[in-house]
Amino acid sequence: MTTLQPSTRGIVRLATEADHDAIHALNYRTFVEEIPQHAPNAARRQVDRFHDENVYAVYEVHGRIVGMVSGRTQRPFSLDQKLGSVDDYLPAGRTPVEIRLLAVEPEFRASRVFAQLVGFITRHFLAKGFDLGIMSGTTRQLRLYRHLGFHAFGPLIGTEQASYQPMYITAEEVLAWPEALKDGADALGAGANFLPGPVGISDVVQQAMQRGATSHRAESFHACYRDVQRRLCTLADAKQATMLLGSGTLANDVVAAQISLLDAPGVIVSNGEFGERLIDHATRMQIPHTVVRAPWGEPLDYAKVAHAMRSTSARWLWSVHGETSTGVINDLAALTAIAQDHHAKLALDIISSLGTVPLSLRDVWLASAVSGKSLCAFPGIAIVLHDGQIHSASRRIPRYLDLGLAVQEQGVPFTQSSNLLDALGTSLAEIDWPARFQRVAHDGAWLRRAMESRGWRVLAPADCASPAVHTLIPPAGVSARALGEQLRDAGWLISFESGYLRERNWLQVCLMGHYTPASLRAFPAALDRCATTTAVKPPAHAAPLGEFARARTATA
Repeated sequence: MTTLQPSTRGIVRLATEADHDAIHALNYRTFVEEIPQHAPNAARRQVDRFHDENVYAVYEVHGRIVGMVSGRTQRPFSLDQKLGSVDDYLPAGRTPVEIRLLAVEPEFRASRVFAQLVGFITRHFLAKGFDLGIMSGTTRQLRLYRHLGFHAFGPLIGTEQASYQPMYITAEEVLAWPEALKDGADALGAGANFLPGPVGISDVVQQAMQRGATSHRAESFHACYRDVQRRLCTLADAKQATMLLGSGTLANDVVAAQISLLDAPGVIVSNGEFGERLIDHATRMQIPHTVVRAPWGEPLDYAKVAHAMRSTSARWLWSVHGETSTGVINDLAALTAIAQDHHAKLALDIISSLGTVPLSLRDVWLASAVSGKSLCAFPGIAIVLHDGQIHSASRRIPRYLDLGLAVQEQGVPFTQSSNLLDALGTSLAEIDWPARFQRVAHDGAWLRRAMESRGWRVLAPADCASPAVHTLIPPAGVSARALGEQLRDAGWLISFESGYLRERNWLQVCLMGHYTPASLRAFPAALDRCATTTAVKPPAHAAPLGEFARARTATA
């Protein structure tokens, strides 16, 4: 294709109501006078039957509309009405938009206008979560459509004078077009943050972080603290929330300190790196415990957990809910039932699940969380949600780990950061949480299909997988580290540098922070472009036990 001369270069944009007459006129010239699809009329205007449902993009040169295209999402599509359900013809698991009324004035057809219109309207709907475009392509331009990546499906439709081939194109194919065709698509391929932390942060949360600091003794700080407490309790369906300056590791140390005050045996379950870390917390605190393990990437054996609780007369049960290392979500209802059956207290690590899946802590004693992952704020605030049934301040444990002392001091026994608290409160307030849960679930299912279609295995089985944590096993011969480095250099931040990932040649793509649907839909194409064939040595083992875990635990 040749490019437009500078004197005729225009812009592609969404249409406004002021463009409608020009759209109807171009529609008439193209689909009445040139392609005899409709009957002529004296007004020389053709109003599309779906006009009120169409989203139009137009190409404008010096105030003149020289090209247009529309997209429509309402079902049935016009192709549904002609072929029956088009879903039977399309790749499974896609969310389609129908592209229609693609028209360019004859003198602008030997240019990029055609491709830029298709690319623009595709990217517009891509940003809204659609990832497949379908259209009726005139048989006069099939060679061009195929060159751009369109796939034909189904029989020809229309008439002998106006014959059309149903076609589709995926979002990945549009994003892989040569740069010369994209006209403004760079932002979609510029990368995104899919780390488990630090996560992508929205502009409004960034601005909150940059506001002036306030003393942690000031009433305004305490008012903000209480507001964040309330929002956390609503989100987690919990009775109380206490926040301290620190990481998720601190939150788990606080939980371990409370468990130590029970002076009773308990059970810790593990099916990943962070379950092993719970064992380490208990070991360092010299808490008597029994361990029940399952292979990494597999669900827990709840019958074994129940047996261990019964055989050891356990008075507490501690588990990770969302195992960040593998992407497995452990069954909260099953763990709750086991704890209740044995009159035991349940403690959970919800660091990677609070904010990505709906959950209720109504029957949970203690739960650890953190500000810097799925709550879409900055790291630095350790969160312990609890039922209020905790020990009062105790000299048996370090002051900083004493949850009873923190509660006694209205949650602020020591220095805290007003900036971090303000940013967390802003994030909790700005997010529509039910909508976020739905979006993460939808996007997570889409990402899983996209990876599996490329030969990647997602470690966690679909029936117990977190929608926000995707631990990926590359195809044979692909180095996760080399690929992760290439993606990082291209602006795509995914997790591959943690020791447990390096040992196993795994990658992680996480939907925890702020990201756009468009960036997610662009990621698989970016992965394809960065893929390497570097040979790797298979990992020596699948699920090593930490040395501290081996030293002091018995395995059920």
